[in-house]
Amino acid sequence: MWKHNFRGRTLVFAVTACSCQAFLLLGYDQGVMSGLVGADNRFGRDFNNPNADMQGNIVALYDIGCILGSILVFFVGERFGRRWMLMSGGSIMVIGSIILATSTTIAQLIVGRIVTGIGNGINSSTAPVYQAECAPADIRGTLLTLQGTVTILGLCIAYWLDYGTSFTDSSLQWRFPLAFQAVFAILLVLQVIGLPETPRWLTKNDRHEEAREVIAAINGCGLDDELVLSSLIDIENSVQEDIQGEGVTWHDFFAHGKLQNWRRMLLIVMIEIMQQFTGSNMINYYAPTVYESALKMSRNMSMILSGCTSLAYLVGAALPLLVIDRYGRHPLLMVSGAGLALCFAMVAILLSFNQIEKAYGATAFIFLFQIFYGLGWLPVPWFYPSEISTTHLRSKSAAISSAVNWASVFVIVKITPIAIDNINWRVFIIFAVLNFLWVPIIYFFYPETKGLELEDINLIFAKGGFTGGVFSSRGRPVVPHQHAQELEAELEGKQQTGMIENVQEK
Repeated sequence: MWKHNFRGRTLVFAVTACSCQAFLLLGYDQGVMSGLVGADNRFGRDFNNPNADMQGNIVALYDIGCILGSILVFFVGERFGRRWMLMSGGSIMVIGSIILATSTTIAQLIVGRIVTGIGNGINSSTAPVYQAECAPADIRGTLLTLQGTVTILGLCIAYWLDYGTSFTDSSLQWRFPLAFQAVFAILLVLQVIGLPETPRWLTKNDRHEEAREVIAAINGCGLDDELVLSSLIDIENSVQEDIQGEGVTWHDFFAHGKLQNWRRMLLIVMIEIMQQFTGSNMINYYAPTVYESALKMSRNMSMILSGCTSLAYLVGAALPLLVIDRYGRHPLLMVSGAGLALCFAMVAILLSFNQIEKAYGATAFIFLFQIFYGLGWLPVPWFYPSEISTTHLRSKSAAISSAVNWASVFVIVKITPIAIDNINWRVFIIFAVLNFLWVPIIYFFYPETKGLELEDINLIFAKGGFTGGVFSSRGRPVVPHQHAQELEAELEGKQQTGMIENVQEK
């Protein structure tokens, strides 16, 4: 039994606050190095003015740590559960912050970045699963989107703290921002203490009575309430359907048949790659460098614009909170992708004139880019894998998606300073084309998940094929279980006519 006596929405929001703390820390860590590297400042002098390649190493090796943390969750996350993994991730990040803040060499700095990355990889793999498995279906999208919003809040804090400390010439200029992330990590650990484990994890580990108690607490009702009993039965049935033997094997991820795990894994991997190849982290990690090198701004103006860019980003990240559970994931991704393509195309066109007036216009489109990105491509890829995965594979699928995401971040962060040095504004053309390509991919292959219980999403994939369930999952009013009942009836009709065969034996 857990310590807190939270029930109903209070418990849901406590879990949300915990998950959001992990993403606040993620956002801070993404932005904290941007105001330190690439300048003639105390950080540069203390570390012998690293060149563009070494700057890329310092920033990007953090992402290697994130990949390692995600891989760790893949192997042990299901064994220890969501709570213990989050507490472990926060504790590791405290250690990493200490290493960073006391650094005297580039080697120590890189070690600190990798250690904090491991903690962050654990958190980014676990927090979306923890939130998704505890959130009511009718507001799940909003609560999961809030993770993206606070990510940008963390980014804003990092940018403006970097700017504030830039006016001192002591090593406090960089030591304090790197140490400050420990505050968020400690708060994360404290917030997890006393919260329950998710009912899906408890059920999968044969702790059915505890799962029943958590479901009752989340819904704010009694143990014998009909809603609690029906939810528990749905989860138990889903777990039994998912599990095809003892433990998880690699074959499970590529299984055909009713569950379509192979198709889900393709969708999960692709949406993570697409998110990073929007070019967003070219801005997030290197905003001052982009403004200074590509747009020819002064260092002080670049720092100010970076902070203002993060505020525009925050506005964009808040917008989907109002519409994600009304319009769904699919339309936001498409509108967001089209907007990103337009913005980067205009940035490339304006910068090609090599005129300061046109550079200011390009800056405006970078601001607009951040708003469009926050609308869809920021939040959805972080939680979509947790929604479409089966209960049996959810933790490991989230770990794989997180590892792929951070591997893609590593590529972007490593090549950005080199690309800016070599092709300058033309780098925006590459990302404009890619963003345009993401729109039809989302349209044809990604189903809608709004309003559905996690267990009901299985019915979409049971239709089979690369696009089965994609179009029928869209454009319907969200009435609890109505969509699921319609899909199930349609499947039963096809099974009766022999059009669908279940090739998996229970």
